[in-house]
Amino acid sequence: MAKKVAMVTGAGQGIGEAIAKRLAKDGFAVALVARHLDNLQKVAKEIEDAGGEAFPVTADVSNRDEVLAAVDKTIDHFGDFNVMVNNAGVAPTTPIDTVTKEDLDYVYSVNVYGTIWGIQAAHEAFKKMGHPGKIINATSQAGVVGNPNLTVYSSSKFAIRGITQVVARELAEEGTTVNAFAPGIVKTPMMYDIAHQVGQNAGKSDEWGMQTFAKDIALKRLSEPEDVANAVAFLAGPDSDYITGQTLEVDGGMQFH
Repeated sequence: MAKKVAMVTGAGQGIGEAIAKRLAKDGFAVALVARHLDNLQKVAKEIEDAGGEAFPVTADVSNRDEVLAAVDKTIDHFGDFNVMVNNAGVAPTTPIDTVTKEDLDYVYSVNVYGTIWGIQAAHEAFKKMGHPGKIINATSQAGVVGNPNLTVYSSSKFAIRGITQVVARELAEEGTTVNAFAPGIVKTPMMYDIAHQVGQNAGKSDEWGMQTFAKDIALKRLSEPEDVANAVAFLAGPDSDYITGQTLEVDGGMQFH
């Protein structure tokens, strides 16, 4: 594969960090996006120490102008743009009776608006560079089937699946593919926070909170971030060129479809 350029949002930790490192290993020059530069610089150094190319750029994905600017900076730095991974997301615990407008505004501004701004920025870049590309969005196992206590997060991830299907149809004639990946229960800081909150709400332990999500995994182990990164690498590479509008579930067999 000739040198290609990918952007990963939420690349400072967890799944985003694992995706960025895997794409760099596969030969992509990778733009790393998050709000905090120190985390990005750490990930960038690790990629470069392993022989890859990385470019840290700060942006708040809920801000459309910042996302567009990040893509422009990436093109200026690397000279091309081929793959957008809209990975950044937030996941507070929200039992239905506790949901506020502030919860909705916060989660949707990052998860849903951020995905749309990323799609727009990538599409503009593909047109500017004169070639199609690949757009890969982060949904969730909780965006495939409703999870209790996650009204706001789960609904935002259902929305991302719908957005993926709509945009896949819109961009298909240009040759651009749009797919999503749906992680299950991944050992990341965000997942441990969710488990802690669910446990607290029930007066139980963090482990109890985690098991409320993990008990139905067919493979009987929690996911590593690298498990998800492997699937995203497939969607970013040439072997997935004839796949669009799909959600690839990477959940160890929590859901079968």
